[in-house]
Amino acid sequence: MNQLLRFSASVKRDPAIETWMKAHTGDLGVIAQHWFEVMRKCGDDVHELLHDGHPTACIADAAFGYVNAFKAHVNVGFFRGAEIADPEGLLEGTGKFMRHVKLRPDRDFNASALTKLIDTAYTDMKKRVQAESQRACSCCPSNEKRPNAGKSNDTHGRANSD
Repeated sequence: MNQLLRFSASVKRDPAIETWMKAHTGDLGVIAQHWFEVMRKCGDDVHELLHDGHPTACIADAAFGYVNAFKAHVNVGFFRGAEIADPEGLLEGTGKFMRHVKLRPDRDFNASALTKLIDTAYTDMKKRVQAESQRACSCCPSNEKRPNAGKSNDTHGRANSD
């Protein structure tokens, strides 16, 4: 299993993203702002940060999507886009994990299919985050936390190596 791309600096609302949005005006800015807002509304657990100069949406700290505005188009991207269903064939890219949808102000596109892709990416990452947290302590029942983890003689009888 591949590790998730995590950003400990992600927050519920990042002021740097608001600054980015204000700097990106015109048709491309409107497109980027709209689709990032769709990502924000996926769930209460969505956090964000400015990563590599573009707004990035996370589930807590695990990145699932981003937007970026270029000279003539906006990318709506997905960190695990290669692994999600794309029945309408919107995704572009050849990387191992990432895919994006390229939007141009002068071209029509299937907005409902893109909304579905965003929801799919969010749901997929949510499952990955949950599965990763369950695997972190596979000897515990799935929802049990290890309150003494890292302390001498934690709940699993292992002595702390510190």
